[in-house]
Amino acid sequence: MSSRCCAVAMDLGVCQLRSFSISFLSSALGKEGAAVRVDNSSSGASVVAIDNKIEQAMDLVKSHLMYAVREEVEVLKEQIKELVERNSQLEQENNLLKTLASPEQMAQFQAQVQTGTGTGTGTGSPTGTTGTGTVQPGSTQVQSSGPTA
Repeated sequence: MSSRCCAVAMDLGVCQLRSFSISFLSSALGKEGAAVRVDNSSSGASVVAIDNKIEQAMDLVKSHLMYAVREEVEVLKEQIKELVERNSQLEQENNLLKTLASPEQMAQFQAQVQTGTGTGTGTGSPTGTTGTGTVQPGSTQVQSSGPTA
């Protein structure tokens, strides 16, 4: 079909677009063996018919893209909602831990943050415990399973 298009003095780009549009429409129709037949004459009616088919194909592509974008937006909105909820939960946990921590623990935490050593216990016994691991009277020991910064 390509040689016939070019034989009628059509531009190569138009010919390729025409071939693509025809194959796209055939696949979009979903009918095996069904082909879109186009008159290869250079009449104005043929060109209009091709333009209409190209426009239909472009509209179909546009609607599929819009649908895909809408789906992606919904997924992202849901992820944002989950992240906002998780952030709120972590902020509440962080505030609770701050209120339960002793001034010594807060000072130790601030020192660790400033030196960049993390939140590990390091050497020696944790603040607020004796060598046997029991909590001293008047101190509060807080354990967290998540980040508290």
